[in-house]
Amino acid sequence: MGSVVEVTTSSEPQRLVVVTGASTGMGAAAARELARQGFHVLAGVRRDRDADAIRSTRIEPVILDITEPEQVAALAARVADDPRPLRALVNNAGIQVNAPVEALPMAEWRQVFEVNLFGHIAVTQALLPALLRSRGRVINISSVGGKLAMATYGAYAGAKFALEAVSDALRREVERLGVQVIVVEPGGVRTEMAARGIATANHLAARMTPEHEERYADLIQANNKLMATGTASGLTADAAARVIARAVTIRRPRPRYTAGRDAALVTRLTRLLPDRTLDRILAANLRRHYTK
Repeated sequence: MGSVVEVTTSSEPQRLVVVTGASTGMGAAAARELARQGFHVLAGVRRDRDADAIRSTRIEPVILDITEPEQVAALAARVADDPRPLRALVNNAGIQVNAPVEALPMAEWRQVFEVNLFGHIAVTQALLPALLRSRGRVINISSVGGKLAMATYGAYAGAKFALEAVSDALRREVERLGVQVIVVEPGGVRTEMAARGIATANHLAARMTPEHEERYADLIQANNKLMATGTASGLTADAAARVIARAVTIRRPRPRYTAGRDAALVTRLTRLLPDRTLDRILAANLRRHYTK
């Protein structure tokens, strides 16, 4: 049997798309790609200087911290006041925090989940009435970390695993109402997020107790090197943005799309290999980055 070719829709110039976390990286690239395809993009940014940087003919920046209820409500009001239908919500905002489970302060755990999970739920709840009216889509940007939790990724992967579960539940709730829910799972992407993640990891490591430092300092440094290597060989933000735009526009979307060969490989391995085998593979991969 021949392969099935998925057909995307043509550009839809009279439709809105909301992209959160659009200041830099994949979010900014997705906003530009969707604007290029004819959508009017409401691009969520946190600072005025980021708004000035991304503003263009079809990109309208909106100040949006997804953990701030007032700003989420203002976004919903902006969408409700627009006569154009809302084609899609792209939940892209996120932070990366890497630290061992034992050593990460609880306030940091809560902040990761506030941004990487609860903020997405808040924006989705606020915009679902508009999406139900337009029979639109929710695109949740997860990660390969939503399928596999590596050492020091407990908080980040925990939130992404939860986002995958919420996406499944939401899809099964609203698909019958005409709203489609799609997850995009990127692997390594060449953006500023990894550099910020390494800086955050080093900042957290500097605050560890002597006992935690003795147990985990070499692990953290090895993981930083692995993160930098994986990012350098990853997708460009523009390539990841094209996957996101496809999820917005394709006529019959799948529930999940990977972005990058590493993401496709990892998600396949998690389905095929036992946990202990995965443990050994991950340990061997990390061992190459330990200081001799």
